[in-house]
Amino acid sequence: MAGVTTSCSIPPFKQPISLSHFQSKLFHLRIHFPTSATARGCRVTCRYGGGGGAGNYSRQGDTRRPKQSSDDDPALDISSIRSSSVRLIDEEQNMVGIVSKSAAIQMAEDAELDLVILSPEADPPVVKLMDYNKYKYEQQKKKRDQQKKSSAHRVDQKELKMGYNIDVHDYTVRLKAAQKFLKDGDKVKLIVSLKGRENEFKNNAIELIRRFRDDIGELAVEESKNFKDRNMTLVLVPNKAVIQKEAPKKKEKTSGTQVSASV
Repeated sequence: MAGVTTSCSIPPFKQPISLSHFQSKLFHLRIHFPTSATARGCRVTCRYGGGGGAGNYSRQGDTRRPKQSSDDDPALDISSIRSSSVRLIDEEQNMVGIVSKSAAIQMAEDAELDLVILSPEADPPVVKLMDYNKYKYEQQKKKRDQQKKSSAHRVDQKELKMGYNIDVHDYTVRLKAAQKFLKDGDKVKLIVSLKGRENEFKNNAIELIRRFRDDIGELAVEESKNFKDRNMTLVLVPNKAVIQKEAPKKKEKTSGTQVSASV
């Protein structure tokens, strides 16, 4: 149904009014509205459809609860259309054709739907009958699903730093961390830095990187490496074929543990 919202600017009282005086005049108070909707700084905005009473106004005798107003949405501002006719599309995506603007508004009211502006610059403007709140909800849901899919396929790069003379314990910690990152689908960038006179041990650093690559094994594929600079690097990419083969084995082990525990 059509909803009408009216806002007016009322000047403040010139003198303060006491509570007793206000109470004595309460039942004699009469409110006069301007004859024109746009007179004296008043603004009228309308929304059509939306399940019967999408605006803040309800017809006399209509007890249905109004929905939350969306008057600020330009897609619902039918008054912005200057043309007397519009090209109408119904809720089933069928082209109704060119009809008068008033007829389109009436059709929206009869169907208890919103009349939404699709192409305001077209000649004549294109409008459509729909449940606008439902449409916006579905669009937001699609956007969230796309963001989830993109984040699922996103590959992060983890950095691991070590010195050319790293001890066995620290080396093992970094190796296990790299294996975990690769199994999670992330890239691993190994950095071995040589500072000052440490550049004399460059061959030791190269041997360390190659050892690290061999210990990773088939879990990763080498994407790039740089042994020329003081900061020597090796970038490893997950080997999806090997990781996918290992995933079912883990599930079988987990299910076997659960069965033995229940027995």
